[in-house]
Amino acid sequence: MPFFQIDLANFTPLAGLLGGAVIGLSAGLLVLLAGRIAGIAGIIGGLFSAGTLFNDPKGDRNWRILFILGLLLAPAVWSLFAPLPALGMVTSPVGLIVAGLLVGIGTRYANGCTSGHGICGLSRLSLRSLAAVISFMAAGFITVYLIKHVL
Repeated sequence: MPFFQIDLANFTPLAGLLGGAVIGLSAGLLVLLAGRIAGIAGIIGGLFSAGTLFNDPKGDRNWRILFILGLLLAPAVWSLFAPLPALGMVTSPVGLIVAGLLVGIGTRYANGCTSGHGICGLSRLSLRSLAAVISFMAAGFITVYLIKHVL
């Protein structure tokens, strides 16, 4: 079996290009219009930190809630134009919980999530974000290799 193989039946470069462009546009607009970074960990963390959800002293709540609503409503909008992809779990609920906890711990240690560092941090030429993205990617490569080829 080759080390790297493209599944041409499921290869969708135009959808990926469009998705990347929309993410880049939205991240850029958030920085330009609100002066905020589009990292979901920071957005959700800021919503719940210091009681922002119920007490909004800096006017920070509304844009955060709208951002999260946009993430949640996006599949409904997409389904108006095309069918949603089938969902499939390749692990148990316990595996999902452990994975979620590990991602959360990693996000805290990295001072941000993959979207914040990978999209927004790299575009600002942040060395901290570059180190974080290299760490995220290396951990992902090693994990997949171990699960697919060693275990």
